[in-house]
Amino acid sequence: MKGYFLLALMLCSFFGSFAQRDKAYFASGCFWCVEAIFEAVPGVIDVKSGYCGGKTENPTYREICTGLTGHAEAVEVTFNRKSVSYETLLEVFFYSHDPTTLNRQGPDVGTQYRSAIFYVEPYQKAKAEAFISQLLIENKFKRITTSVEKMNAFYKAENYHQDFEKNNPTHPYVNSVGKERKMKFLKKYKNRN
Repeated sequence: MKGYFLLALMLCSFFGSFAQRDKAYFASGCFWCVEAIFEAVPGVIDVKSGYCGGKTENPTYREICTGLTGHAEAVEVTFNRKSVSYETLLEVFFYSHDPTTLNRQGPDVGTQYRSAIFYVEPYQKAKAEAFISQLLIENKFKRITTSVEKMNAFYKAENYHQDFEKNNPTHPYVNSVGKERKMKFLKKYKNRN
């Protein structure tokens, strides 16, 4: 009997922590950079690079790079809502890229590098729109080109894109763009108030 009780207690604990998991989807330029930034946030459980916001089913990186599929390079952020709020993730998103540039982040140009928030729940849409309005009211940015779009499908990118910065620390793009962007974000985020 004691064994069943312990098993039931463990299962409740497991399913309880699983139930606290939510997903959020963000696009703000090259997903290698975005993934590395969100992985540094306490309460984030997992980050996957992929594609969303387009028409092509199961697109490949080569197809995305043409800019013709309508997809954005994006990340799927799995987070524990008891440890980190959706509002905090929005803050990370806006502090980690330039939301004033249309279809561009740093050296990357094209609709696949657009600034976008893909919502899966109505509360995410409402919070994202309110957050953008507040940033504009407070004159944090002169304009914001970030779109707020309904999430239709997330297609995980090819395996070599996952954990790219961790697995390729000496890659020229990581050294010239990714690390600088992450350090700039960490400095800005630390001094945000």
